[in-house]
Amino acid sequence: MIESNSFTIQLMWWRFIRNFIMNKNNVNLYRKDQHVIKVYLWFFNILYFLSGVVSMVIGGFFFILYCYRRKSSSRLVKSCFTTNNDSNIEAFLRNHRAITQKRYKFPEVKKMTNSFKVKIGQGGFGAVYEGKLHTGSRVAVKLLNASKTNGEEFINEVASISKTSHVNIVTLIGFCLEGRKKALIYEFMANGSLDRFIYKRGQRTIVSLSWDNLYQISIGIARGLEYLHRGCNTKILHFDIKPHNILLDENFCPKISDFGLAKLCPRNESTISMSDARGTMGYLAPEMWNRNFGGVSQKSDVYSYGMMLLEMVGGRKNINVEASRTSEIYFPHLAYKRLESNNDVRSDESINTEENEISKRMTIVGLWCIQTLPNDRPTMTRVVDMLEGNMNFLEMPPKPLFSSPTRSET
Repeated sequence: MIESNSFTIQLMWWRFIRNFIMNKNNVNLYRKDQHVIKVYLWFFNILYFLSGVVSMVIGGFFFILYCYRRKSSSRLVKSCFTTNNDSNIEAFLRNHRAITQKRYKFPEVKKMTNSFKVKIGQGGFGAVYEGKLHTGSRVAVKLLNASKTNGEEFINEVASISKTSHVNIVTLIGFCLEGRKKALIYEFMANGSLDRFIYKRGQRTIVSLSWDNLYQISIGIARGLEYLHRGCNTKILHFDIKPHNILLDENFCPKISDFGLAKLCPRNESTISMSDARGTMGYLAPEMWNRNFGGVSQKSDVYSYGMMLLEMVGGRKNINVEASRTSEIYFPHLAYKRLESNNDVRSDESINTEENEISKRMTIVGLWCIQTLPNDRPTMTRVVDMLEGNMNFLEMPPKPLFSSPTRSET
């Protein structure tokens, strides 16, 4: 716009000069009175300069106005989105009666954690901090990351856990919802997560769990999952069962936590439709990433439980690429081979007869749970029966279909 106005004025000026010079009378006038002509030239030069300055000022004003309106519009859209998102979450909480949990203001959350001073864990959706209520009770406060999925993880956590009441499910004490600031307040678990006790960590020394401890923990987790699948009015599928999401209290009683990927569904539905795979690699059931294996259902949780159970027995990740021999890379195959040979599942430690029976029982149940096809896996009710029933009635499951990654024998 500035260049266009300047060019127009310049064109008008040169046309004036041309017409003035081409006119013979004006030429005579120019010869007679050069002073008058110089005044004209000075006047039009000043006018040309001022027109350029004015054009630049006007153009700059409109540019600033455009930028301000654009920023304000973006701010308004963002504000509307946040407001609508919060309204949707509020409506969801009311519909699922989760609003009965105590609601805290963010300054209260900040105060109970001493400004988030002591970090005790990190999950997929946020960090966990130690806190203390005004009553003196210790709590765990999960501060959720800024929502990238319209608060879905917040809804899943609150709506799922608020429907539960079981000794093996973590208790939700309250929550905070103030725009993008979202927090969940849980009961405090003194011994942290299960993964701290079952994996070998080089020279680091952590009090190891006895085989009886591992056995009781496996039964507790199984009962918790059975409750989610059958004990609630609405079936709850967890979709992220793994040692990191199993918390242990001061008595090593296990509690299932982290419901950020959970899905609620009617109890009479055997399978559910899902647009994306959810879970953690290594614990993900085959049907979660390929529907040709079957529909997604509660059996997907059973698979994850089985993989976790085998890790508890093996004291290691199920896939160990640093193993010295190919046969030891994939623990489920190694465990199956040792069971077939009637050898101890754990060859790296000396265990008595009772402990050996526990390890074999847990291994057999774990191998049943990780069968490739969902229909071949037991329900969690059956899993509890297998763990607590007569060892002589346990049948050897088929060998797991999937093999370990190919690697040359060394």
